Amino acid sequence: MKNAMQSLIVIFGLIFLLAGTAWGDQVFPEKTWKDRPDPLADENARVGGEISVFGGQYPKSLNYYLDNNVLSAEVFGALFESLLTLNPLTMKYEPGLADKWTISDDKKTFTFHINPKARWSDGTPVTAEDVKWTYDVILDPKNMTGPHKINMERFTPPEVVDQHTIRFTAKEIHWKNLLAASGFQILCRAAYQNVDFNTINFEFPVVSGPCQLGRIDEGVLLKLNRRSDWWHIDAASSRNKGNFDTITYKFFAERTNAFEAFKKGIIDLFPVYTSRIWINETGGEVFIKNHIIKQKIHNHKPVGFQGFAMNMRKPPFDDILVRKAMAFLLDREKMNQTLMYGQYFLHQSYFEDLYSDAIPCPNPAIELNRKKARALLKQAGWAVNPDTGYLEKDGNKFSFQFLTRDASSEKFLSIYAEDLKDAGIEMRIDKKDWAAWARDMEEFNYQMTWASWSSGVFKDPESMWLSAEADRNSGNNITGFKNKTVDALIEKQKTIFDIEKRNDIYREIDQLIYQEYPYVLLWNIDYTRLLYWNKFGTPPTVLSKYGDESSALWYWWIDEDSKAMLNDAIEMKTLLPPKPASVQFDEAFLAGED
Repeated sequence: MKNAMQSLIVIFGLIFLLAGTAWGDQVFPEKTWKDRPDPLADENARVGGEISVFGGQYPKSLNYYLDNNVLSAEVFGALFESLLTLNPLTMKYEPGLADKWTISDDKKTFTFHINPKARWSDGTPVTAEDVKWTYDVILDPKNMTGPHKINMERFTPPEVVDQHTIRFTAKEIHWKNLLAASGFQILCRAAYQNVDFNTINFEFPVVSGPCQLGRIDEGVLLKLNRRSDWWHIDAASSRNKGNFDTITYKFFAERTNAFEAFKKGIIDLFPVYTSRIWINETGGEVFIKNHIIKQKIHNHKPVGFQGFAMNMRKPPFDDILVRKAMAFLLDREKMNQTLMYGQYFLHQSYFEDLYSDAIPCPNPAIELNRKKARALLKQAGWAVNPDTGYLEKDGNKFSFQFLTRDASSEKFLSIYAEDLKDAGIEMRIDKKDWAAWARDMEEFNYQMTWASWSSGVFKDPESMWLSAEADRNSGNNITGFKNKTVDALIEKQKTIFDIEKRNDIYREIDQLIYQEYPYVLLWNIDYTRLLYWNKFGTPPTVLSKYGDESSALWYWWIDEDSKAMLNDAIEMKTLLPPKPASVQFDEAFLAGED
């Protein structure tokens, strides 16, 4: 289940949305880099047609610098480009807007040469001034660009060397500096400099990327149109990618409504985050006859975490004893078995994919334990008022609000509320729409909420777990987590360029966070559950190596033969050939190379 805070993921780039990397062998030396086709793009792909997908609830903004959510990241990344990109298989740096780059011997100065061919959609060249202006906009205190400031703050103001050359100098050595300098989307200075940046939400008249905004019906849909005049469209690395003429995002208040629209053919592609749908509602003629394809995609997508985030800045969750009790009062196993058909694993870490059989997770599993919870609450000073049955402390009833925006969470919350009530705690549901929920989260105006976070191949704990970030509005440290030992470990990892050594530090950080209970951890799956109408051509791997369902928007295409066969099969109620029910990325990729 993906829920509210999935929208708070920090994402760089268009397709390869990962959390960072070091350099060294990750950088293609200028003399050896050659523009090559994307190894995941299928040579059978054809340009044309439209794909419609569920866009969630209508966002408050498409400006990713202002609204740090998944949809805005996808749309923004299709409109605007960064200086460098990452290879989808090797994760090595490759040219974006910049065609050359150098790093000083002391690893603190990064110089980028912008490709002279790079153009804005109005025909003007992309310049170093555009890069510097975007940097300045992000760091401007009056702009609500909170989560993005942390990366830009690592540098002194960049130097415009000439029209096509920009130089970043880091204040200190950090393994992430190259990505920070090269990975943020660049905006056109001339087009946006005279507008209040905080009001740039749905109008982007000048872009550099492969798409431009088309029709927008507020609350209903928005269209991304493929740009035939994109400056990079003829490059080998762009071949057989971004094949749809139009990507249409359709908005529904609830995911269940979107699924009904999918079954009617109003939506073409539907990732399933709800086990009930996957198990109980994927039968019937359209599934049996393969009009709709049902697949599990096992790739190398990093595993994030989700949980009930507790605001540690204010009572009652400023007390670790209370937070720990809240974890012991959640019956995750019951929810997994009864509501999710045992499809999920229960979280035992904030960095799940850093553990394996060879490196087992040392964090103790948390199970429902009402006795322990009551003892912790008593130790925290809470006592039952015999007249009301509720816990009280200093004359105050233990009552809190759970901020939510998703009706599908209600069945989980009702179970949790009953167990809390049994312990003397009142949980009140405060349901808001996306925009209102986002405003509250920007100002940390909540007590508890459902938060779901993605992860990257290369972890970066700074924005979520550094104490200094707890006081930055619109930031990712939503719980207000502060821990001096974690701060010291975050500081230590900055100058370590060996990924495995950094991962050792992250495991230490994970254990310290786990002991503080900032979240009541929930559950997850390590594959993508995908439903789609059988009219598309796909690469053998279906999705990219590290990506989720959004990678389909860039690697799939309309297969005209399949589309015609589907239309005939629907009319005649006939059977279509099946596709694999499960796809393993490594096996499919190797088979595709043969």
